Amino acid sequence: MRAFREAVEAGDLDAAVALLAEDVVFTSPVVFKPYAGKAITAAILRAVVRVFEDFRYERELSGADGRDHALVFTARVGDRAISGCDFIHLDDDGLIDAFTVMVRPLSGAQALAAAMGAQFDRIAEEAETRTG
Repeated sequence: MRAFREAVEAGDLDAAVALLAEDVVFTSPVVFKPYAGKAITAAILRAVVRVFEDFRYERELSGADGRDHALVFTARVGDRAISGCDFIHLDDDGLIDAFTVMVRPLSGAQALAAAMGAQFDRIAEEAETRTG
């Protein structure tokens, strides 16, 4: 998943979004219901870039079949340090069809939930603009 990691680390969100399948399912660490579709997932990723500070990937783990990946990261939201992991699955075409994020500690997840909640209207608008 080097291409996705390098795109995110370079701040090239367009390149990262290009690696998403149209039917990608994004599972948030702070919302119960998964989000389906490239447009909403792209909007969420753009919001995360606005919310996270000092984001960096620290490790990359890959499954034997090359379709499952885990990218371990650290970041801050305000004064809260976060450790997390992006779990990524690739479809038959090598595009991301499942993207699950987990974070810790609870205080960091709560700060992330609040910060992303404040982005909700913009996320919805960006997703609608890019699909409609």
